[in-house]
Amino acid sequence: MILDRGSSVPLHQQVAEYITSHITNGEWVTGSRLPSQRKLADQLHVNRSTVTAAFEELTAQGLIEGKRGGGTRVVNNTWGLMAKRKPADWGAYVEAGQFKPNLPMIRTINEAEFIPDIIRLGTGELSPDLIPSEKLIHLFTKSSFKPRSLGYSEPKGDLQLREQISYYLKKNGINAEPSSILVVSGALQALQLISIGLLDRGSTVLLEKPSYLYSIHVFQSSGMRFYGLPMDSEGFMPDQLSEFKKEVGSAIVYTIPSFHNPTGTVMSLSRRKELLFACERERLPLIEDDVYRDLWIETPPLPALKSIDHSGNVLYIGSMSKILSPGLRIGWIVGAKPVINRLADIKMQSDYGSSSLSQWAAAECLRTGIYEEHSSYVRDRLKIRRDHLLSLLTNYLKDLAEWHKPSGGFYIWLKLNPVIDPRVLFERALQQGILLNPGVLYDRNARQYLRLSYAYASFQEMEQAILVLRNLVLELGR
Repeated sequence: MILDRGSSVPLHQQVAEYITSHITNGEWVTGSRLPSQRKLADQLHVNRSTVTAAFEELTAQGLIEGKRGGGTRVVNNTWGLMAKRKPADWGAYVEAGQFKPNLPMIRTINEAEFIPDIIRLGTGELSPDLIPSEKLIHLFTKSSFKPRSLGYSEPKGDLQLREQISYYLKKNGINAEPSSILVVSGALQALQLISIGLLDRGSTVLLEKPSYLYSIHVFQSSGMRFYGLPMDSEGFMPDQLSEFKKEVGSAIVYTIPSFHNPTGTVMSLSRRKELLFACERERLPLIEDDVYRDLWIETPPLPALKSIDHSGNVLYIGSMSKILSPGLRIGWIVGAKPVINRLADIKMQSDYGSSSLSQWAAAECLRTGIYEEHSSYVRDRLKIRRDHLLSLLTNYLKDLAEWHKPSGGFYIWLKLNPVIDPRVLFERALQQGILLNPGVLYDRNARQYLRLSYAYASFQEMEQAILVLRNLVLELGR
């Protein structure tokens, strides 16, 4: 809203009308928490006293109510006032929902990614210029192969796609029949299906610390508990699994062994074998999240855990999103047939299957070699981008931070030497148009870390962002 400073209507009245309009059109429903007075004043470019006066007027009207420590919330709407009855408290329903909301900082990141000209220095996806848009358009318009049906697919996913995934997996040493593969709408859905379909409420997920899973609430919303285990340069350290299982009871292990998110660590072959043996010994199911496998830069990755699993203990997750397009929303789960059958049933109850059109496109990309060809191109470009960001870090942050050179994936796990409040750094950077991913999103103790991505921002944006970061670290680290 732009306030009319030349109007005869006082500014505080214009602010009150602005808030009232949001309430009457249902955007701020009863129970909603209003922006703070300071934030609203900044957004509307007025003094805080102007917003305070508007809040006082709306409080007198019975529309809003402020509580110490609880902010200001909508307690009524104009229709409710007219009818002299208490309206439905949608806020209470929202708070009571089983699925937990994202962390506030994650919600801010998700919204800020769509701000024009924002520099996304932590984004875990490819830059638009690395997505094979023209090839995909040609596929849809010129291909002699056409989708067999645009109706619902069978429970486990389109058979042609599962056959192509089976061929692809064999190249990576994983022997999986199409009947042992479930097509899902991305790896995140795979995790959600596992959490509600295979685990009892109150079960424990044993995982690396830090981990991507700490930044989302898929498992926690299903009543799961997290127990972080330490990592070293070789990855997940499984020597404590026996002790932790005795302590927590029912549990499952989750790991990202290749180009770990957020640290970029690659689990050594000896450590992979050690982890498999420990899980088999303790009868602990293991989820292998391998969505970054094809993003190797220096040399092809080590064998997947699933490829050396001889007991069927590993549930394997893969995806095409990191290479082709995050919008395609195609991933897969590989596991024992009873498990896949169970998850397929739950998926059908959830969404009646992934997009038929996306499945057809994914199958064609695998069948025609588009996926393999584009994987090679992406790896070449990521090497150039990684080396450019490493060069910038050396030029501008070598006296302020530490990092390791990743051998693949999207990320550099940067440790800042000065002790800085990560939330202050995040907010100050955002004010200057730089979107960061602080380490506390992946481990509350990783307060000195940032997850930097070389996959999305342009070379010019990387340099601009690193310069801003240097200045902020110098300023805030005093």
